[in-house]
Amino acid sequence: MQNTPQSDFKATLKAMQQRVEDSIEALLPPANLRPAVLHEAMRYSMKAGGKRLRPVLVMAGQSLFPNTNDPMHAAVAVECLHTYTLIHDDLPCMDDSDLRRGKPTCLKQFDEETALLAGDSLLTYAFYLLAKGYGKTIPQIAISLVEDLARSSGSEKLIGGQMEDLLGERTNERTAEKLEYIHHNKTAELILASLVMGVRLTGADEKKIALATEVGRTMGLAFQAIDDILDATSTAEQLGKPAGNDEKLNKLTVVSLFGLEAARKRARELSEKAIATAQELGGDNAFLIELIRSMEKRVS
Repeated sequence: MQNTPQSDFKATLKAMQQRVEDSIEALLPPANLRPAVLHEAMRYSMKAGGKRLRPVLVMAGQSLFPNTNDPMHAAVAVECLHTYTLIHDDLPCMDDSDLRRGKPTCLKQFDEETALLAGDSLLTYAFYLLAKGYGKTIPQIAISLVEDLARSSGSEKLIGGQMEDLLGERTNERTAEKLEYIHHNKTAELILASLVMGVRLTGADEKKIALATEVGRTMGLAFQAIDDILDATSTAEQLGKPAGNDEKLNKLTVVSLFGLEAARKRARELSEKAIATAQELGGDNAFLIELIRSMEKRVS
């Protein structure tokens, strides 16, 4: 597959991001639905912007191979799941953050109790969207989508990674094995699930699902390595959230464990591996490959 010209990639990405914004507007409960403050808080955090990487990955996976399934219920579902984790991450019991995506966190815009419940509601709503969007039309794929998202976000994966991250802050255990566990589960798993869910919507066989899993895993690890680098080198204005938090909270990161240059090398190697596996996966993969390349160059 030939590379997508940069101008075409940017235009396609922008169009996909706009489709995500439109679908969030259409698929979330109305802001004035009782209890209005809860639905306002859900929409506030969901509409706060961001790269929309995870829903875009669902769309990129669904567009790899010919099919007629609409990816948007799945795309918004993964963004609901992701946004719930951000709301809870910002709570006083976790990172206690005032800023997210350049705006006041849900906690600061509303209050702690509303933020907690908004996060809970988005978690629940993610699975409602999968059932609503696919349960009657493609029930077997719908079951697999629910399983993918639930497995990747549960106690052994995303939440487990968050728990290990918190434990690492308390015990100051700093090993490469612990770092890999945290990054794989806390970050890479939801990125992995997003791509796999998109590929599932194509009716792909297990070989393609396995390749998509590996692309998502290495993408996710590269993404987190770049996040660690940006936290250590960027300003709050560039990031849209507090900078230097990792060091302040004594978090285990690629930078703190191996140093900045080694972190950059790791991000580069992981990105190259993800691209090689995406090439093996095949299909209409030019956009996906360019998306992986663009992640390494991001500044926020």
